[in-house]
Amino acid sequence: MIQSHLRYGIVALIILLSPVIHANTVHLTSLEWPPYASQALPAKGASTAVAKAAFAAMGYELKVTFLPWSRAVALAQNSDQYVGYFPEYFFETSDFVFSDAIGQGPLGFVEHKEAPIHWQTLDDLRGKTIGVVQDYVNTEAFDDKVANNEIDAEPVLTDVQNIMKVAHKRIELAVIDPYVLAHSLNHDPRLHFAQEQVQMNATLLVIKELHVAFNNTEQGRHYQALFNKGLEKIDVDAIMAEHMPSLSDHDSP
Repeated sequence: MIQSHLRYGIVALIILLSPVIHANTVHLTSLEWPPYASQALPAKGASTAVAKAAFAAMGYELKVTFLPWSRAVALAQNSDQYVGYFPEYFFETSDFVFSDAIGQGPLGFVEHKEAPIHWQTLDDLRGKTIGVVQDYVNTEAFDDKVANNEIDAEPVLTDVQNIMKVAHKRIELAVIDPYVLAHSLNHDPRLHFAQEQVQMNATLLVIKELHVAFNNTEQGRHYQALFNKGLEKIDVDAIMAEHMPSLSDHDSP
C-alpha cells in the first residue's frame, strides 16, 4: 500500500509540474503598433485584449507572435502554425478573410506645428511629400493616388521614423493614427524633442474599422466564424476604451 500511494503521489506530482497543454490554442501574428498591439503593454495592447477576449469567450487561448509588419503578414499567410494576423484595415484581397470589427482607428496626418497644412480633398495634397509606412493599407483613394504618382509618398518602416522626419521638416506630412502619435510622443524617448514640434493635422483621412485577417483557407474561415461568435459575447468598445490613451488637445484631430 505504501508503494502504491508513493506511485500515485509521484504521478500526481509529475502532472502538477508538467507544463499545461492547451488543446484549444490559436496563433496569430501582430506587430509593434502601440497602443493597439505591443509586447510591452498590459494585455499586449488594446486590439490584442479584444482578440484574446473574443477567443476566450469561445474556449480558446490566443498566442500572439510580434514581428515587423511585412514579416507578420507573410508569416501568417505562409505558415501552418498561424491562422492570420491583426490588426488590419479591410481591403480587397483573395488571400485573407476578415473578422467583424475589433475596434476603430482614426487615420490622418502628423504635421509640423510651424507649418500646418490646410486641405479638403486629396488633390490639395499634390506637390507635398507625404510619409507612409511600407506595406500599410491607408485608404483606397489615397493609396491609388500614390500608386499613380499623383501623391509623392516616401515609405519608411515605422511610424516613429515618419514622426522624426516631420519634426525635422524633412517631409511635410505623414499618415498616422492619432492614438499612435500620442502614445509614441509620450513613451518613446527618441521623440521627446518632437512633443513641441508636431501635431495632428486638423483634417482626418478616415475613421477605419480594425479587423483580424484570417487566411482564406478552410482552417482560416473556421476560425473567422468562431472568432466572430466570440466578438458577439464581449463588449469590444469597453475593452478598447480600457486600454487606449486619452488624446491631449494638441494630439486631437
